[in-house]
Amino acid sequence: MSANEAPPVANNPTSLPGPPSIFRWVVLVVISGAMFANYYVYDSIAPIADMLKSSLGFNDENIGSLYSVYSIAAVFVLIPGGLFIDRYGTARATILFGALATAAAALNAVTSDLYVMLGARVLLGLGSELLIVAVTCALAKWFKGKELGFAFGINLTIARLGSVAADNSPTWASDAYATWQGPLVIAAFIGVLCLACPIAYGLLEKYAAGKWDLGKATETDKFVLSDLFKFGWSFWFVVLLCVTFYSAIFPFRSFAIKFFIEAHEQSRESAGFINSILPFSTMFATPIFGMMVDRIGRRSLFMAIGAFLLMPVYLIMAYKIFPLGVPIAMMGVAFSLIPAIMWPSVAYLVPEKRLGTAYAVMTLIQQGGVAGMNWLIGRTNDAFQAGAANAEGYTPGMWIFSSLGFLALLFAILLRRAETGPNARGLETITVSNPAK
Repeated sequence: MSANEAPPVANNPTSLPGPPSIFRWVVLVVISGAMFANYYVYDSIAPIADMLKSSLGFNDENIGSLYSVYSIAAVFVLIPGGLFIDRYGTARATILFGALATAAAALNAVTSDLYVMLGARVLLGLGSELLIVAVTCALAKWFKGKELGFAFGINLTIARLGSVAADNSPTWASDAYATWQGPLVIAAFIGVLCLACPIAYGLLEKYAAGKWDLGKATETDKFVLSDLFKFGWSFWFVVLLCVTFYSAIFPFRSFAIKFFIEAHEQSRESAGFINSILPFSTMFATPIFGMMVDRIGRRSLFMAIGAFLLMPVYLIMAYKIFPLGVPIAMMGVAFSLIPAIMWPSVAYLVPEKRLGTAYAVMTLIQQGGVAGMNWLIGRTNDAFQAGAANAEGYTPGMWIFSSLGFLALLFAILLRRAETGPNARGLETITVSNPAK
């Protein structure tokens, strides 16, 4: 496929009608339940970061490593996992990877040993990121050519409700915070949804397969590494934007509650609430932004606007230029805008039969960046002795985050340039009223 061709849309292989709209939305809600649990389990460490230091003797590098090993594990399995999704389908994939995530949450709740806890986070990385890829592919399968951006927005809304719940758990589950282990036990129970929801989705898909055409892609070809270079520049600019953007967001959230407590003198409950504003704002804004670009296009332009908003927020917090609400609001808009557009854009940039592989590659590179940044920020905080007695020790890390915001803006501008040039793939022009040909 040449660089200026749009990815082919699968032809209807049967005479069966497509699934009714209400069934597609039921599928969306069910499969998003797994994402809710997935996000909750991942974010369950941040609210107890300082308790892990005081009760178990962990340092910031150890805490960063709990996130880094998750990402490193994901890096090693994302390519074969993407091929598995392409070959065996989203139903089997979500059940398998959801089971791994559920087991990881349980293991993490029953140990106080750093290395066992690291092992649990490795297991979580093996399952959770591929679960996200499989759910993403499922949504593309059920909603491509329809309300794809809006569906992705709803999915992210439900998923990030898990982050909001985890961040605010010091308030709604305050009794559990008598020890560091209580919050992880809650996370283990919620983690069961990582498996239960995919099982329900598999039953729904099995039921639908005999009644409606699900728009299956053609048989997946044998994977050849050089095929990745056929995806085109726009895809790779999206990938680079993805890695820089998420490397600035997720590692910040890993330490944000501790940062708010020690550098901005917030209580644990208040710090958790402030941190939750970021995913909470996306619960409402992401579907709106997704619906907006479904109708007006201009995807790369809006991603550039989001990256521009992200760039200064870390320095505003580090130097206390404005009240915390201002940079958190700016970050919330960016965190709503970019993912709502970025992930569904991939469905327009690569062939449908390579969608699982494309999302896996994108997530792999993202997780590589997040892994390195979680470790680097933890190491930097320790090197500059960041803590309640030395709030200025957090400033070097905030400069690192700000530089990532600048790189995200650069890649968004390059994407905009590619998508307004002769080899554009349609990110600026494809809308519900003007679909890809």
